[in-house]
Amino acid sequence: MFSRWDIKYSPYLYVAPFFVLFGVFGLYPLLMTAYMSLTDWNLIGDRSFVGLENYSALLVDEYFWNAVRNTFAIFLIATVPQMFLALFLATLLNRPLRARTFWRMLIFVPNVTSLAAVAVVFGVFFRRDFGIVNYFIGLVGIDPISWRTEQWPSWIALATMIDWRWTGYNTLIFLAAMQAIPKDLYESAALDGAGRWRQFLSITLPGLRPTLFFVVIISTIGGWQLFTEPLIFNGGGGAILGGARREFQTVAMYMYEKAFDNLQFGYGSAVAFALFALIVIFSVLNYLLVRRSVRN
Repeated sequence: MFSRWDIKYSPYLYVAPFFVLFGVFGLYPLLMTAYMSLTDWNLIGDRSFVGLENYSALLVDEYFWNAVRNTFAIFLIATVPQMFLALFLATLLNRPLRARTFWRMLIFVPNVTSLAAVAVVFGVFFRRDFGIVNYFIGLVGIDPISWRTEQWPSWIALATMIDWRWTGYNTLIFLAAMQAIPKDLYESAALDGAGRWRQFLSITLPGLRPTLFFVVIISTIGGWQLFTEPLIFNGGGGAILGGARREFQTVAMYMYEKAFDNLQFGYGSAVAFALFALIVIFSVLNYLLVRRSVRN
């Protein structure tokens, strides 16, 4: 009898820890945030139920939509070049090279570097006065750019920081997927006269389709949750505003501002749930876009 129970119920015991942890640290905070978004609370007094008033205010909140625009722009500028660069580097590292292990380790170094250190260093690079980037562009006659006070330059600076940190990570994921593709396919294609570009389009890309889906979804989630990089990049007082005129304030930064700086926890929860909805929507759209692109 005990052996029969073991066969029948032990699988549920094995997977139970995951669901318990997910319920405590994943599902409960999500449901609690949804409930809090329907209330008005300053973290001190009693909560008052206000229904959908926070969401109604959110729809006409110009600062919220500014944060959405900033987040989407930084995500787009950073992610698209990052995908192409990671694919290119993975293709190079997949070929016979001297000291391949060294190059693979080297390309991953930015990802294990302290995020605070990365943001501080890039903040020095993109200073208006005495910044390294402005120094080099000044050599070709371009006037100094105010990277922290202009919208497009701040987007580009943050996208550059994100690409430097995460391109190596995605490169290694693509590389691992490429090495799982059977070599026989490439040998057969070479015998049929297919060049490297044709092999890449006909063999490598279709073989990378599940990995492309994974990388795009993870990049979408990370891009919309952008917080630490622009926070430290701004520096000084009022860093959570993302510039003097909110030039690069992200949705996550705006959520923190409303919930913890302004003590509007209900409204901040509404921003958080709106961010969750945006991540789901753009993850689905990117999934469909990548699936269609790879098929074509």
